[in-house]
Amino acid sequence: MNILLIGSGGREHALAWKIAQSALVKRLVCAPGNPGMASVGECRDVPDPVAFAKAEGIDLVVVGPEQPLAEGLADQLEEAGIPCFGPCKEAAQLEASKAFTKELCIEAGIPTGRYGHFKDAEEASSFLETFEPPYVVKADGLAAGKGVVIAETLEDARAAVSTLLPLSGSLVIEEFLHGREMSVFAISDGERVVRFGSAQDYKRAFDGDEGPNTGGMGCISPPPHFSKELEDQAYATIIEPTIKALKARGITYRGVLYAGLMITDTGPQLLEYNCRFGDPECQLLMRRLTSDLVPVLLAAAQGTLGDQEISWTDQAGTLITYAAKGYPGDYQKGSEIEGIEKAEAEDSVVVFHAGTTLEGETLTAVGGRVLSVTALGSNPEEARSRAYRGAGAITWPQGFYRSDIGA
Repeated sequence: MNILLIGSGGREHALAWKIAQSALVKRLVCAPGNPGMASVGECRDVPDPVAFAKAEGIDLVVVGPEQPLAEGLADQLEEAGIPCFGPCKEAAQLEASKAFTKELCIEAGIPTGRYGHFKDAEEASSFLETFEPPYVVKADGLAAGKGVVIAETLEDARAAVSTLLPLSGSLVIEEFLHGREMSVFAISDGERVVRFGSAQDYKRAFDGDEGPNTGGMGCISPPPHFSKELEDQAYATIIEPTIKALKARGITYRGVLYAGLMITDTGPQLLEYNCRFGDPECQLLMRRLTSDLVPVLLAAAQGTLGDQEISWTDQAGTLITYAAKGYPGDYQKGSEIEGIEKAEAEDSVVVFHAGTTLEGETLTAVGGRVLSVTALGSNPEEARSRAYRGAGAITWPQGFYRSDIGA
């Protein structure tokens, strides 16, 4: 098979790393890719994925980031007769519009927090007064994982309204749910749903869950507090009803569905959906997946999910995000990174590239979240210890990482 993988982040590096291991794959093109992906595939600048796929005999397109899906790339590929792993534009509204998802939840009886949808700042500010702190304010559209503000005071929440409303022209204010946050993944072909792992993400920038929300500063998998009973409940009350509710609207969801859940005293409730693999969760899922990923991706894209093997290692995994100082705010680009080979010499460590580029022979940082340091172990503490030894072997004075992932 010839596969085209769209994207250039840590999630896409992990997907490329796993796809390249399949005996079914003859050629893997990463568009545009990154220096890490260049070691497992062919990195190309592909301005028009549909034209490229037709000209190069691509058998499957795998879309990593959310923006191309929200813009309808899967629809264009379907029209061209090219299988695509990733939902159509209508289905991608689950991530592209927080209001769409909330409305679907109410319609289908899916447990989620109370909310309001606003296009007017004064109306949004008035609605805030009906809640107790902390306040959750979300940009309605895509915001690269940084469109959520959890404000401790009414004044800060109103400031968040002013900041987030211009991002997408509307916003959602919702009830703050208390509990433990989990990331749960499923793959669907529009009819069937198969379970695809879980992880616990660490969103805040600094130790002790302090600082602003980020796209993710680390994660662990499997989450030690996510029991089989809770997993069954999450699929039965949230994920499976979502696919059915979409189908009832005439929308076929083909791809991965990433549910951000809060495990409350009354059970799992939906915080939000993403229509692509989580980053950094994808990196650990690919490390822990022992079966071939490609047949599952192809079956979902073709609407033929059935008896594809999905198996996982019993080992625990830890991921540490190495980010540029200043992230998620302003950060400097162009600083040199050394020591990745030394890090990967540590037991079970694999480093995935996110915001990197090569300037000659020098690896430099060009993003906010720059590297994902992953490790597996026979237990969570061993995985954690190995991951931190790997991160410690990397020399990058302009970078930082949390010291309490998995603690």
